[in-house]
Amino acid sequence: MKFITIAGTPGSGKTSTIIHVIKELLSINKLPSVIKIDCLWTDDDKRIKRLNVPIKVGLSKDMCPDHFFIYNIESMFEWAKKNNSDVLLVETAGLCLRCAPYTKESLSICVIDVTSGPNTPLKIGPLLTDADIVVTTKGDIVSQAEREVFRERVMEANPSCSIIESNGITGKGRYELLHQILKSNDFYDFKKDMVLRCNPPFSICTLCAGEKKIGKDYHRGILRNMEDFSKYIGE
Repeated sequence: MKFITIAGTPGSGKTSTIIHVIKELLSINKLPSVIKIDCLWTDDDKRIKRLNVPIKVGLSKDMCPDHFFIYNIESMFEWAKKNNSDVLLVETAGLCLRCAPYTKESLSICVIDVTSGPNTPLKIGPLLTDADIVVTTKGDIVSQAEREVFRERVMEANPSCSIIESNGITGKGRYELLHQILKSNDFYDFKKDMVLRCNPPFSICTLCAGEKKIGKDYHRGILRNMEDFSKYIGE
């Protein structure tokens, strides 16, 4: 079974990209299973159900979506195996720009919206810099010059990635993406092979742990001030 991670910021076009890929996989008799991870709410699964493929939703709620993704990978695989799937497609919210849920064994795809601004690729972090493929969407509503500048920014952030220009309405780019998926490695042994590509952030901040009080006296962990100096406070 092939393991594909599709990450990206909200509204970038991840679900539309996945729907076109699913249609092409079904056309060549490959059965995908799809898992949609979001934070609080989603109805994207209703769109995917129309294609008659197995779809499951996971809501991370008060847990970091990347952490939720990694924590649940084993159960995702077991579910997809029960479906006798050839491909497991996992779409994740990808809200944290300091880390990414990519593993070394998966094909990792970052979907990014060209209309978000020419410097956005430099701001995304490991979600883009560690991706195998960067899918750029909504390029049809900006100029050729803007698309070229955006492409250069992507290459500056991740020189080794493949860039695919996509259109969520027409399906442009779906054949290139399908080709990359089909030639990706198969995944066999969960416990032996699964390793993260990049380190997560240094620590969980006290705000994430539930501290509401404001002020330096109440916060612990690795802290960074406005002068970009970091220090560690705590046990």
